[in-house]
Amino acid sequence: MSAADEAEPVSAAEASTLFDDLRSAAALVIAVSGGPDSTALLVLAARWRAALKQGPALIAVTVDHGLRPESAREARAVKRLAGRLGVRHRTLRWTGRKPATALQEEARSVRYRLLAAAARGAGARHVLTAHTLDDQAETVLLRMARGSGLSGLGAMARVTRLAHAAAKAGDAPDGIALVRPLLDVPKARLIATLAAVGISFADDPSNRDPRFTRPRLRALIPTLAGEGLDAGRLSLLARRLRRADAAIESAVSAAAVVVSDGPWRDGGPIVLDAQKFAALPAEVALRLLGRAIASVGDEGPVELGKLEALCEAMSGAPDRAAAPRLRRTLAGALVTLGGGRLVIERAPPRSSRRGRKTLTTRKRGAGEATKRR
Repeated sequence: MSAADEAEPVSAAEASTLFDDLRSAAALVIAVSGGPDSTALLVLAARWRAALKQGPALIAVTVDHGLRPESAREARAVKRLAGRLGVRHRTLRWTGRKPATALQEEARSVRYRLLAAAARGAGARHVLTAHTLDDQAETVLLRMARGSGLSGLGAMARVTRLAHAAAKAGDAPDGIALVRPLLDVPKARLIATLAAVGISFADDPSNRDPRFTRPRLRALIPTLAGEGLDAGRLSLLARRLRRADAAIESAVSAAAVVVSDGPWRDGGPIVLDAQKFAALPAEVALRLLGRAIASVGDEGPVELGKLEALCEAMSGAPDRAAAPRLRRTLAGALVTLGGGRLVIERAPPRSSRRGRKTLTTRKRGAGEATKRR
């Protein structure tokens, strides 16, 4: 007997608790691929909406990546199901050439970009996805394997922003929320829900393809569960880490007021008292520096490993009164430590930095050549 056979379907009362905080929304975009999780999300959302006298308009959106020959047929099946449930449906297609590497990552990025565009077009401020308890557990394992910090190990929250997708598309962040109503629901219960009402779903073989990291980690979960580390435990870990992460972020905000020489303004520069900064707890100092670099830099998120290396270099930099103790660029920001101040400002364009580096190298090379003579 499978886990789905033993699992209880999600009841109408449970569905109400999953979606009820979205009752006042004007419209909701539901991402539906046709697989079991997203099909169950569509069914449960439609059931919830049908029980309301007033509520949001539902728009099911299927993103056809064009990576499998079955994808068009699966999109049509979702459209038929949405019609039966009284839900509007759109299919959006990923056109153009596909990358030879990091295909899944790019496909996910395109998916969120298209979903954000669909939400804007429908006047919706929320996009619903079918991430489950099992997905949360896999995400924790994936980020552990990649050496993520505390924020990364907090994995997925119920509500986040789709600003990153909008930014990737070249648009300004528009405040569209990504909502995961099923994040605490096991996948087996969603399959049981569909079985109870006789609704079929598509099977994507890439979910079991060992060439991809997530399916390989998915295969480990039954073994880990035998040792007590099941999906529920991993999800609980993520929830507790998010709680700790929020507390540290609050401490960082308070520290910024204490160590900053004036308010932060868009584009910087940001000036911190070096002595007060050095006295901060290491994690608070690390995050404060990361915030400052992200605020003034122009090259996207700061990599944790590089940020840690910069902080380590700062703590070991010699104290020389006549010159800056340290001067580094990271993520489009120039960080200078010296004279009792830590200054973070926008780095000059890369072409300028390369030019200065070339000039310095040439001077050093000329000196060495003179010595050899």
